[in-house]
Amino acid sequence: MPPIAELSAAGLARRIREGRLSATTVVDAFLDRIAARNDRTNAFVTVTDEHARAAAREADHAIEQGEPLGPLHGVPVAVKDLNDVAGLRTTSGSLLFEDRVAESTDPFAQRLVDAGAIVIGKTNTPEFGLGCTTDNRVVGPTGTPFAPDRIAGGSSGGAAAALADRLVPLAQGSDTGGSIRTPSSCCNVFGLKPTFGRVPITDERNRFAHHTPFSHVGPMARTVEDAALMLDVMAGPHPDDPFSLPEPTTDYVAATARTVDDLTVAYSPNLGSYPVSESVRDVVDDAVEAFEVAGASVERADPALGHTQAEILDAYYTFATVLWEGLFDTLAGEGLDPRGADRDRLAGSTVETILEADEVSTRELTAAQRTRTDVQAAFADLFDEYDLLVCPTLSVPPFEIGELPTEVAGESIEPRRGWLLTQPFNMTGQPVGALPAGLTDEGLPVGMQLVGPRLAEGDVLAASAALERVRPWGDVYPS
Repeated sequence: MPPIAELSAAGLARRIREGRLSATTVVDAFLDRIAARNDRTNAFVTVTDEHARAAAREADHAIEQGEPLGPLHGVPVAVKDLNDVAGLRTTSGSLLFEDRVAESTDPFAQRLVDAGAIVIGKTNTPEFGLGCTTDNRVVGPTGTPFAPDRIAGGSSGGAAAALADRLVPLAQGSDTGGSIRTPSSCCNVFGLKPTFGRVPITDERNRFAHHTPFSHVGPMARTVEDAALMLDVMAGPHPDDPFSLPEPTTDYVAATARTVDDLTVAYSPNLGSYPVSESVRDVVDDAVEAFEVAGASVERADPALGHTQAEILDAYYTFATVLWEGLFDTLAGEGLDPRGADRDRLAGSTVETILEADEVSTRELTAAQRTRTDVQAAFADLFDEYDLLVCPTLSVPPFEIGELPTEVAGESIEPRRGWLLTQPFNMTGQPVGALPAGLTDEGLPVGMQLVGPRLAEGDVLAASAALERVRPWGDVYPS
């Protein structure tokens, strides 16, 4: 048997059910690996040793007693440190919450626990998730296992780094502007931003805050099957999320075994107007050929977005600024003073992004909605002709921690988010798979996005799994 840390989540669950591994043995193996290797990447904010070992003992007892077992029974999972698990610390990457212990559990996390998963720790994130790299004043930055001095992406950077360094078999991410897909690209793992509402998001302070731009919770894993297994557990309506979708009719694990012979894929190397570096373009060009080998039809086609990258990013910032300002209003309502006495405890990037941003006018919001409408219409037109769209995730490979790119392919870009091709799909709410495309000549990961129409997670997973079979990526992780 391969080392425990190299087994898939599906393989671990199967061996635990069959009695070939105990949950205690599995949890101990991952906790030992975290203790030995977490310093390389700084993936975890909190490691829940006692909690995880107690849960593992309960899982083993359930097997001994012949109790019904969930699909993730005994499998360790990591939860992003923006999300709550009762009794565990949730810092949100902020000194304002450095010692906060959650009193309740987010619905998706409760579903994972109810399915038998064991929460092994909380993964690193930038302050309040407001960043495309993962760094904060609580525990510092996270690096990709492929080059720990380079970014792991954000804001689910800790989740992706933990997966790539085999510190955990499953991790949850969230995505409001690329926060699942960016780290997946930087760390060579698979992530899925499901259709908006597929996995419920709850916030008793504001149940409507995640609507604009669309926020998503989704699975991250080293294999497509593992992500599908996780999504099967997480998906479904919840009364506290007014935007949550009805129960899915698709068996997501079964979808990963489907043929893709009937699927048509549009390949856009740059979404029509986004600057992309040659090193990324070369890797993605090569990877896309695997869809044809798998049986799908692939054609070069760009969506007619009708706007430049800068115009789309401006619209995204308009929506995001309203969201971020609302966050600070909520904090003020909880007795904190982020605009005054507590300002010094905030990261400089948070202050710059929110406190120093210009107030959004109604006219600007209306203009941004027009841009968003054009983007949504362009993708709707594209999906009248094609089943799926593939494009790069990022315009550059992972860069050094503390740096931000200012130019790509000879074009000046906005440094904080101008190197992402992800934001359009947080304006449309479509499902997007984040797939490893390969490595650059320097050995740095490159990712690509596989986009489907609304509710088409099954097709995205089927095509992702088909590509994984033709072009597996599991043998390149650092040893």
